[in-house]
Amino acid sequence: MDMKERLQRLSENARRQIELATSPEKLNEARITYLGKKGELTALLKSMKEVAPEDRPKVGQMVNQARAQIEEMMEISRRQLEESIRAEQLKSEVIDVTLPAKKSLIGHRHPNTIALEEVERIFVGMGYEVVEGPEVEYADYNFTKLNIPEDHPARDEQDTFFINDRILLRSQTSPVQARKMEEGHLPIRMIAPGRVFRSDEVDATHSPSFHQIEGLVIDRHITFADLKGTLQEFARELFGPETRTKFRPHHFPFTEPSAEMDVSCFKCGGKGCRFCKGSGWIEILGCGMVHPNVLTMCGIDPEQYTGFAFGVGLERIALLKYEIDDMRLLYENDTRFLKQF
Repeated sequence: MDMKERLQRLSENARRQIELATSPEKLNEARITYLGKKGELTALLKSMKEVAPEDRPKVGQMVNQARAQIEEMMEISRRQLEESIRAEQLKSEVIDVTLPAKKSLIGHRHPNTIALEEVERIFVGMGYEVVEGPEVEYADYNFTKLNIPEDHPARDEQDTFFINDRILLRSQTSPVQARKMEEGHLPIRMIAPGRVFRSDEVDATHSPSFHQIEGLVIDRHITFADLKGTLQEFARELFGPETRTKFRPHHFPFTEPSAEMDVSCFKCGGKGCRFCKGSGWIEILGCGMVHPNVLTMCGIDPEQYTGFAFGVGLERIALLKYEIDDMRLLYENDTRFLKQF
């Protein structure tokens, strides 16, 4: 069999194998069989030494033509296979454009954050500044400088998280007030929001970690009337213009006189309902005039300056404002609850 016949037979065999290739993998096998380094066409080229020298140019041209022909058949087959595979994909991967799109879950502010921003807005509008302090605090600032003696129950290890004798996790944000007073820049009008820690069992109204907002005003000629006017305005801004306030005598070591403030129930308007347990009033915060001992220990002359302080639980505001009956809901990260705000 001469070289021409061998090339024709090789091309015919290649054509049949290419036509039978039903996948890109089968087509690649055909390419390797005929055009690879150890393929049949390569083997035919190696036998060129058997061809007479004068015939080699002609035979070489025939081999190149056969290679070009096989490569062209493979390219045509490759395109046809790709089109067929693409058509099958389009048929099997049909997209129903009438179906609703998948929604991206976008986070938003937590109820605590919403309540805090509302309180900050109210007091900043009154000329207060927002001040922060350390959550890991010295006992001197958390207790001593706030007129809380060493034998006070609040210092008990059952109530406060002590790290050692001198350092603890703050049980209130009042230490920020003491630090601010020590700076000596008077007058002072500030609120101190932040996280606090107490050794409480977790239930519907208690948590070992929660948030407080404490306020402080120090200036000349500050009276209890200023305290009442400020907190009345705060209550009206937060709960509505019809809100009324009531002050009840109480005791706090760092204020004298001290009081607890109630607001008229914004659910029933003070008539009495389930929300206010029939009383028409809701306890909201504690307050009072800054004790002279606290002023003295923080380097302020109580003969020249007076002031008032107040403290409110941020969670309590959120629970009341949004009528939530279990504080644990604020910390469970249940999106069914959180997405309502």
